[in-house]
Amino acid sequence: MRFGPVSLAEAVGALLAHSQHAGERVLKKGHTLTSDDVARLAETGLTSLIVARLEPGDVSEDDAARQLASAVAGPAITTDAPFTGRVNLYAEANGVLQLDVAAIHRFNRIDPAITLATLPDLTAVEAGRMVATVKIIPFAVPGQSVAVADAAARAAVRIAPYRPRPVGLVATRLPQLKTVTMDKTRRVVQQRLAPSGSLLLPEIRTEHAAHTVAAALRELLDQGAGLVILFGASAVVDQGDVLPEAIRLAGGSVRHFGMPVDPGNLLLLGDVAGVPVIGAPGCARSPKENGFDWVLQRLLADIPVTADDITALGVGGLLMEITSRPQLREPATPRRKRRYGALILAAGRSSRMEGGNKLLARLGGQSLVAHALDAACNSCVSDVVLVTGHMADVVAAEATGRAVGIAHNPDFASGMASSIRTGLLALPVDLDGVVILLGDMPGVTAAMVDKLIAAHDRDRRHLIVIATAEGKRGNPVLFDAVFLDALKALEGDIGARHLIAREAETVVEVELGGAARLDLDTREALAAAGGEINIS
Repeated sequence: MRFGPVSLAEAVGALLAHSQHAGERVLKKGHTLTSDDVARLAETGLTSLIVARLEPGDVSEDDAARQLASAVAGPAITTDAPFTGRVNLYAEANGVLQLDVAAIHRFNRIDPAITLATLPDLTAVEAGRMVATVKIIPFAVPGQSVAVADAAARAAVRIAPYRPRPVGLVATRLPQLKTVTMDKTRRVVQQRLAPSGSLLLPEIRTEHAAHTVAAALRELLDQGAGLVILFGASAVVDQGDVLPEAIRLAGGSVRHFGMPVDPGNLLLLGDVAGVPVIGAPGCARSPKENGFDWVLQRLLADIPVTADDITALGVGGLLMEITSRPQLREPATPRRKRRYGALILAAGRSSRMEGGNKLLARLGGQSLVAHALDAACNSCVSDVVLVTGHMADVVAAEATGRAVGIAHNPDFASGMASSIRTGLLALPVDLDGVVILLGDMPGVTAAMVDKLIAAHDRDRRHLIVIATAEGKRGNPVLFDAVFLDALKALEGDIGARHLIAREAETVVEVELGGAARLDLDTREALAAAGGEINIS
């Protein structure tokens, strides 16, 4: 691939190296330049551009990413469509991610332009979770490098699906152990088994003695248990303690006791008649992640667990102080429909409207801000907030009868940024995205808001969705939740323009027609649209 500056006359047919404004239009990085593009750029005063041209034998970034993602994807892995040289890989089933780590290292050392990133090896995943991504860094890579990488890591990313099975539970009693604690333990075990689809057999509670636990073990095996979990009322402290001895009395053997994971140090692993038996550490009574989870998940996915496997868990095994670690073993929640919020910015002074508040101007039988409220409330967003400032009470009254939150911005004179921040703080924190509408754009409809939401696509990195009119950017704008903190940090009256420019590769434009730029700021514009306003 040839890369570097060329004159505009030489740029036709080349790939644009960096996003570039051509009048009101933005030409994105990677765009193939046309003669019309070059003419528009010339009008801005540009005389040269940095571009790339593929040479014979080169493979484009998307084609290379597609080929290599297909090569590394093993059983129970699916891939998405390539986008800007990236293809994501997803789990097709609940299970445990298995990686050929050595092969992935070889893959990543073939060419710095060819990369594969994954979750950690042996991570428990649910169907639909992204587990890896192939990214081609430049616009193209040599075909020879692609061929070598293709052969280096075949099926290196795969899922070992869980295999449902009956699971037995034996719990011992001592006077100090409350029944409510034992009941909670059973519920936590059921929650841990849920992703695998395994059935918990009726629990057996017995005295804290080796012979009674051994009898319970044999009874559960007779019932067809494919795995047995033991909870002792007292912690195991030695290979000769109650639970290890019970495994031996039942005709089994102890494979390993103790593990370098905290919480989880006192885990016991054995088997009886080929059926795995886990002596759970006390921390496994809690749903929080601990070493017991790591062993249980692998066994449910039919991944053998040896003493060497357990002793290799020490690196990364300190969980107790990692407060940011997600509690993966909390009860799994079903995938929910995405939720969006809407902000209607209606705090300004309308200084260009010569004495009137444009938000209260009438058009089509209702105020401009009422049109914006209808667009938001009748769309598929779940939460709507109207941000007020100047003439707050009168503007807020336009929301009467609608399911709308009112957020007053006392600092509205400082600019749009403070209104965005005020509105975001009034929205729920668990939204997937927020649509920001201006209160003086009556042409925007609910269907248009829904069209922006439909274009929001995290898999394709479409994280900022901007309305356009004949290719010129306007409003509303949708922001993915990942940008909400950045929006709250904005200052002044420039809105989110700098953020959009910085994140240009995540921007997608949606053509809405003239409504996206119909901004009735003056009496003349209002009259031309058929509206009217009273001086206040």
